[in-house]
Amino acid sequence: MLFIHDNNKINFFSIQKIFLNYLKCNLYFLISKLRIKYLDLEVQVSSWNIYPVLTFLKKNNQAQFQMLIDITVYDILNQYERFVVIYSLLSQPFNRRIYVITKTNEITPLISINPLFYVANWIEREIWDFFGILFFLHKDLRRILTDYGFDNYPLRKDFPLTGLFETMYDDSQKRIVNKRLLSLSQEYRIFNIDFN
Repeated sequence: MLFIHDNNKINFFSIQKIFLNYLKCNLYFLISKLRIKYLDLEVQVSSWNIYPVLTFLKKNNQAQFQMLIDITVYDILNQYERFVVIYSLLSQPFNRRIYVITKTNEITPLISINPLFYVANWIEREIWDFFGILFFLHKDLRRILTDYGFDNYPLRKDFPLTGLFETMYDDSQKRIVNKRLLSLSQEYRIFNIDFN
Protein backbone atom coordinates (compact mmCIF):
# COMPACT_ATOMS: atom_id res chain seq x y z
CA MET A 1 0.00 0.00 0.00
CA LEU A 2 2.49 2.64 1.14
CA PHE A 3 6.23 2.53 0.83
CA ILE A 4 8.39 4.90 2.84
CA HIS A 5 11.72 5.77 1.26
CA ASP A 6 14.58 7.52 3.03
CA ASN A 7 14.38 10.53 0.75
CA ASN A 8 10.61 10.89 1.12
CA LYS A 9 9.71 10.48 4.79
CA ILE A 10 6.05 10.33 5.69
CA ASN A 11 5.13 10.31 9.35
CA PHE A 12 2.96 7.63 10.86
CA PHE A 13 0.02 9.95 11.44
CA SER A 14 -0.30 10.82 7.77
CA ILE A 15 -0.14 7.10 6.88
CA GLN A 16 -2.99 6.48 9.32
CA LYS A 17 -5.00 9.31 7.73
CA ILE A 18 -4.52 7.80 4.27
CA PHE A 19 -5.68 4.40 5.54
CA LEU A 20 -8.61 6.06 7.33
CA ASN A 21 -9.74 7.59 4.02
CA TYR A 22 -9.34 4.19 2.39
CA LEU A 23 -11.67 2.66 4.98
CA LYS A 24 -14.16 5.50 4.53
CA CYS A 25 -14.32 4.81 0.81
CA ASN A 26 -14.77 1.05 1.17
CA LEU A 27 -16.91 0.77 4.31
CA TYR A 28 -18.96 3.97 4.16
CA PHE A 29 -22.29 2.12 4.36
CA LEU A 30 -21.25 -0.15 7.26
CA ILE A 31 -19.53 2.19 9.72
CA SER A 32 -21.06 4.95 11.80
CA LYS A 33 -17.91 6.69 13.05
CA LEU A 34 -14.23 6.53 12.15
CA ARG A 35 -11.36 8.40 13.82
CA ILE A 36 -7.72 8.34 14.82
CA LYS A 37 -7.11 8.30 18.56
CA TYR A 38 -3.57 8.13 19.97
CA LEU A 39 -2.25 7.06 16.54
CA ASP A 40 -4.59 4.05 16.49
CA LEU A 41 -7.74 3.75 14.43
CA GLU A 42 -11.20 3.47 15.97
CA VAL A 43 -14.19 2.27 13.98
CA GLN A 44 -17.70 2.36 15.43
CA VAL A 45 -20.24 0.04 13.85
CA SER A 46 -23.71 -1.14 14.68
CA SER A 47 -24.05 -4.60 16.19
CA TRP A 48 -25.44 -6.22 13.02
CA ASN A 49 -22.51 -4.92 10.89
CA ILE A 50 -19.70 -6.30 13.06
CA TYR A 51 -19.15 -9.48 11.04
CA PRO A 52 -18.88 -7.86 7.57
CA VAL A 53 -16.54 -5.15 8.87
CA LEU A 54 -14.24 -7.65 10.59
CA THR A 55 -14.30 -9.85 7.49
CA PHE A 56 -13.22 -6.91 5.33
CA LEU A 57 -10.48 -5.93 7.78
CA LYS A 58 -9.09 -9.46 7.84
CA LYS A 59 -9.36 -10.44 4.17
CA ASN A 60 -8.52 -7.15 2.40
CA ASN A 61 -4.96 -6.92 1.06
CA GLN A 62 -4.61 -3.29 2.10
CA ALA A 63 -5.68 -4.00 5.71
CA GLN A 64 -4.60 -7.54 6.66
CA PHE A 65 -5.80 -7.41 10.28
CA GLN A 66 -5.34 -11.13 10.72
CA MET A 67 -4.72 -11.19 14.48
CA LEU A 68 -7.46 -10.69 17.07
CA ILE A 69 -5.75 -9.43 20.21
CA ASP A 70 -8.71 -9.18 22.57
CA ILE A 71 -12.40 -8.44 22.95
CA THR A 72 -13.10 -6.00 25.78
CA VAL A 73 -16.50 -5.25 27.28
CA TYR A 74 -17.62 -2.62 29.73
CA ASP A 75 -21.03 -1.91 31.16
CA ILE A 76 -22.70 1.50 31.25
CA LEU A 77 -25.73 1.14 33.49
CA ASN A 78 -29.04 2.89 32.72
CA GLN A 79 -28.56 3.03 28.95
CA TYR A 80 -30.49 1.10 26.34
CA GLU A 81 -27.34 -0.29 24.71
CA ARG A 82 -25.45 -0.71 27.95
CA PHE A 83 -22.58 -2.95 26.84
CA VAL A 84 -19.73 -1.50 24.80
CA VAL A 85 -17.81 -4.27 23.01
CA ILE A 86 -14.34 -3.44 21.64
CA TYR A 87 -12.56 -5.76 19.22
CA SER A 88 -8.78 -5.12 19.14
CA LEU A 89 -7.11 -6.18 15.90
CA LEU A 90 -3.48 -6.11 14.78
CA SER A 91 -2.05 -5.99 11.27
CA GLN A 92 1.50 -7.30 11.45
CA PRO A 93 2.49 -6.55 7.83
CA PHE A 94 1.57 -2.87 8.24
CA ASN A 95 2.30 -2.56 11.99
CA ARG A 96 -1.13 -1.10 12.65
CA ARG A 97 -3.81 -1.52 15.32
CA ILE A 98 -7.52 -0.93 14.95
CA TYR A 99 -10.32 -0.97 17.51
CA VAL A 100 -13.77 -1.92 16.23
CA ILE A 101 -16.40 -0.71 18.70
CA THR A 102 -20.03 -1.73 18.89
CA LYS A 103 -22.82 -1.48 21.45
CA THR A 104 -25.45 -3.98 22.49
CA ASN A 105 -27.82 -4.81 25.33
CA GLU A 106 -28.66 -7.97 27.23
CA ILE A 107 -31.39 -8.94 24.75
CA THR A 108 -29.71 -8.30 21.38
CA PRO A 109 -27.13 -10.95 20.46
CA LEU A 110 -23.87 -10.30 18.63
CA ILE A 111 -22.85 -12.59 15.82
CA SER A 112 -19.95 -14.85 16.70
CA ILE A 113 -16.66 -14.13 14.95
CA ASN A 114 -15.34 -17.59 15.76
CA PRO A 115 -15.28 -18.61 12.04
CA LEU A 116 -13.02 -15.59 11.34
CA PHE A 117 -10.75 -15.74 14.39
CA TYR A 118 -10.51 -19.07 16.19
CA VAL A 119 -9.14 -17.38 19.32
CA ALA A 120 -12.54 -15.69 19.72
CA ASN A 121 -14.03 -19.00 20.92
CA TRP A 122 -12.67 -18.69 24.44
CA ILE A 123 -13.08 -14.90 24.66
CA GLU A 124 -16.75 -15.02 23.62
CA ARG A 125 -17.42 -17.72 26.20
CA GLU A 126 -15.86 -15.53 28.91
CA ILE A 127 -18.00 -12.59 27.83
CA TRP A 128 -21.12 -14.77 27.95
CA ASP A 129 -20.11 -16.07 31.37
CA PHE A 130 -19.39 -12.69 32.96
CA PHE A 131 -21.70 -10.27 31.12
CA GLY A 132 -24.47 -12.42 29.64
CA ILE A 133 -23.99 -11.14 26.08
CA LEU A 134 -25.28 -13.82 23.73
CA PHE A 135 -23.22 -14.65 20.64
CA PHE A 136 -25.37 -15.90 17.78
CA LEU A 137 -24.06 -19.01 15.94
CA HIS A 138 -21.46 -19.79 18.58
CA LYS A 139 -21.13 -23.59 18.70
CA ASP A 140 -20.10 -24.01 22.35
CA LEU A 141 -21.50 -21.12 24.37
CA ARG A 142 -21.42 -22.27 28.00
CA ARG A 143 -20.06 -21.15 31.33
CA ILE A 144 -16.36 -21.71 31.85
CA LEU A 145 -15.32 -19.72 34.93
CA THR A 146 -18.44 -19.65 37.11
CA ASP A 147 -20.47 -22.57 38.40
CA TYR A 148 -23.09 -24.12 36.11
CA GLY A 149 -25.85 -23.40 38.62
CA PHE A 150 -24.86 -19.73 38.87
CA ASP A 151 -27.79 -17.64 37.67
CA ASN A 152 -26.29 -14.16 37.34
CA TYR A 153 -23.45 -12.37 35.57
CA PRO A 154 -20.76 -11.08 37.95
CA LEU A 155 -19.27 -8.24 35.85
CA ARG A 156 -22.54 -6.43 35.26
CA LYS A 157 -22.97 -3.18 37.14
CA ASP A 158 -26.27 -4.37 38.62
CA PHE A 159 -24.76 -7.54 40.11
CA PRO A 160 -25.71 -7.82 43.82
CA LEU A 161 -22.78 -7.49 46.19
CA THR A 162 -24.40 -9.21 49.14
CA GLY A 163 -26.32 -12.43 49.26
CA LEU A 164 -27.61 -15.20 51.50
CA PHE A 165 -25.10 -17.94 50.60
CA GLU A 166 -21.37 -18.21 50.15
CA THR A 167 -20.11 -20.98 47.89
CA MET A 168 -16.66 -22.33 48.72
CA TYR A 169 -14.58 -25.48 48.67
CA ASP A 170 -14.31 -27.10 52.10
CA ASP A 171 -11.01 -28.95 52.36
CA SER A 172 -12.14 -31.02 55.36
CA GLN A 173 -15.22 -32.35 53.52
CA LYS A 174 -13.45 -32.46 50.11
CA ARG A 175 -16.40 -30.91 48.31
CA ILE A 176 -18.07 -27.59 47.46
CA VAL A 177 -20.40 -26.38 50.21
CA ASN A 178 -22.84 -23.49 50.57
CA LYS A 179 -22.59 -21.61 53.85
CA ARG A 180 -25.29 -19.30 55.11
CA LEU A 181 -24.22 -15.67 55.38
CA LEU A 182 -25.49 -12.98 57.66
CA SER A 183 -28.23 -10.95 56.08
CA LEU A 184 -28.13 -7.20 56.47
CA SER A 185 -31.10 -5.93 58.41
CA GLN A 186 -30.50 -2.32 57.41
CA GLU A 187 -31.34 -1.25 53.88
CA TYR A 188 -28.94 0.67 51.73
CA ARG A 189 -28.95 4.39 52.31
CA ILE A 190 -28.93 6.94 49.52
CA PHE A 191 -27.19 10.19 50.39
CA ASN A 192 -27.96 13.27 48.36
CA ILE A 193 -25.08 15.58 49.06
CA ASP A 194 -24.83 18.92 47.30
CA PHE A 195 -21.24 20.06 46.89
CA ASN A 196 -22.04 23.62 45.85
